Amino acid sequence: MPPRPDLPPHPLPVDKDLVLKVIPMPADVNANGDIFGGWVMAQVDLAGSVLPSRLGPRMVTVAVNEFIFKQPVRVGDILSFYSSVQRVGRTSVTVDVEVYAERFANQGRFVKVTEALLTYVAIDAQGAPQALPENAQTAAWRQTAQRNAELKAQAGN
Repeated sequence: MPPRPDLPPHPLPVDKDLVLKVIPMPADVNANGDIFGGWVMAQVDLAGSVLPSRLGPRMVTVAVNEFIFKQPVRVGDILSFYSSVQRVGRTSVTVDVEVYAERFANQGRFVKVTEALLTYVAIDAQGAPQALPENAQTAAWRQTAQRNAELKAQAGN
C-alpha cells in the first residue's frame, strides 16, 4: 500500500492534558521504515495510565476499546500524547488518548497520528477489582463526562 500523504496540520487539543512526549528512535522501526505500531501502542498505554494513576490505587489496563492509526510515525518525530477521562465507573476509568506528531523536518506543525480509547481498573493487593476512591478528582471527572455526554446527545438532535 503506498504511503498516505501527510494530512494538513491539526490544532492541538485544549480540552485534554499533555501527559507524555517521546521521540521514536531507529531501533523502533519496522521493515517499512516506519515506527512499529506495537511501540506506539505501548506509549499510548503509558500515556493513558497517567491520569488514572493519580487516584492512588494500583490501576491496570483491562481493555483497549478502540485504537486507530491515522498516519505513520517516523524516526525523529516528536510525539505528544494528550489524554482525558471519558468515563468513571465504580472500579474503572476510561481514557481517550490522542497522539500528535511534530515532524522532524516540519517543526511547529502537528499531525494527528493515533487515537485510542482505553479502560483501566483499580485493583487491590490480590489483583481483585476495588472501588475507586470518592474524592474531588473522581467527582470532577464524572461531572465532565456527564456534561460531555449531554453535549453529544444535544448535537445528535
